[in-house]
Amino acid sequence: MVAHSNNQDWLETTVEAALEPDLPIIDPHHHLWVGRPGATQPYYLLDEYLDDISGGHNIAASVFIECGAMFRASGPEAFRPLGETEFVNGIAAMSASGQYGPCRVAAGIVGTVDLKIGDQSADVLDAQIEAGGGRFKGIRLGALWCADEAVRNHRTNPPEHMMLRDDFRQGFRHLAPRNLSFEVWCCHEQIDEAGDLARAFPDTTIVLDHFGGPLGIGKYAGRREEVFEVWSQSMTKLAECPNVYAKLGGLNMDVNGFHWEDRAKAPSSAELTDATRRYFDFTIEKFGVERCMFESNFPVDKLSCSFTNLWNSFKLMTKSMSADERRALFHDTAAKVYRLETGQ
Repeated sequence: MVAHSNNQDWLETTVEAALEPDLPIIDPHHHLWVGRPGATQPYYLLDEYLDDISGGHNIAASVFIECGAMFRASGPEAFRPLGETEFVNGIAAMSASGQYGPCRVAAGIVGTVDLKIGDQSADVLDAQIEAGGGRFKGIRLGALWCADEAVRNHRTNPPEHMMLRDDFRQGFRHLAPRNLSFEVWCCHEQIDEAGDLARAFPDTTIVLDHFGGPLGIGKYAGRREEVFEVWSQSMTKLAECPNVYAKLGGLNMDVNGFHWEDRAKAPSSAELTDATRRYFDFTIEKFGVERCMFESNFPVDKLSCSFTNLWNSFKLMTKSMSADERRALFHDTAAKVYRLETGQ
């Protein structure tokens, strides 16, 4: 039995059919969890993800991104995140059986390691790779830190300027030799620090999550044009780093300040497109389609829109692009970064 989100009735106020249902998609960013306090969907496992993708889009495979789920309850602190990888790898194995449909859910797994433990990270990374059974592709260690108390820091409460710290970078240097990528989750004030990291480690693949988090709440409420100007300057510099890839999505969280959740009806794909398109167009222009990939960020973005309408908005944004450009954005860039084979 599928556990629905707390806003299911609201999401159903705007229902659309999936556009271009044959277009192959890899969703490179979603979570799986149980009992997440305060979440729009506190219970989100295989059945719930399959329910979201059942609207008609051709989701060939997906990538799970760490969210602090199912850490081990005992053992050395540094190794406790292996529990999350073991948990997700079990779900991935279920999906790979084919008994749950053609989509290969969590075909790639991005876990976490506290790189601030320095060279000790090497042993934890090796253990994560083993736990992933061939699916472990990289790590994320949330860097989001903002002095404004209205903006929640990442759940791990990272220190300010974490990406610049020597202890973090001592651990970071162990990623490239293992062919592991690093996901940057930060706010727009920190994008320049991500660029500094990318230039210091040109052989490490770095993926910028959620456009680098352009903020729209707290002191940034009502200052969208000013934020866009600062954000665009930082993104232009970051795009000069060839080892950095950009995820296009994650703009429908509360921190972005669009406040879709306060409306009487859920947004249509056209409304989502009109409100956010310039972030997509700018990033694609600077990074190129070969370094950009659309993402769902579900169930977090489910606060604001349905899965079907979200991916419809991505398709609307790219109607004028060539088939090869769209193939890169929806499938091929993610397949390259996370080393996935989908047969499509």
